[in-house]
Amino acid sequence: EVQLVQSGGGSVQAGGSLRLSCEASGLIYGISYCMGWYRQAPGEEREGVGTIDSTGRITYADSMKGRFTISKDNAKNTLALQMNSLKPEDTAMYYCAAIQANGWCPKFGGRSNGMAYWGKGTLVTISS
Repeated sequence: EVQLVQSGGGSVQAGGSLRLSCEASGLIYGISYCMGWYRQAPGEEREGVGTIDSTGRITYADSMKGRFTISKDNAKNTLALQMNSLKPEDTAMYYCAAIQANGWCPKFGGRSNGMAYWGKGTLVTISS
């Protein structure tokens, strides 16, 4: 069973930076995975931040381009999200997710955003 353990997050003032990490365990050797970050603000639907497929190709949601950077350490099975120039509207629960996929990632949106495994989420709060 794939497990995703998230760390990082917290509270910062607008303009600040935060880094989230997600360590994956239970991955099957020889199987490729897509991993990604998603967020859900209070009263809103979960939305995609960005994904990285097994080739290393990164796709960001249009509204996330420029301030958010995804990276992955394959040796450690760890996914990271660097968030800069944070705004109060970035306040949300941030989730790490994964799915078995060889060289592609699901498109953002739809049921579970197409992902099969989810971390428990970490709260990011940006104050003005």
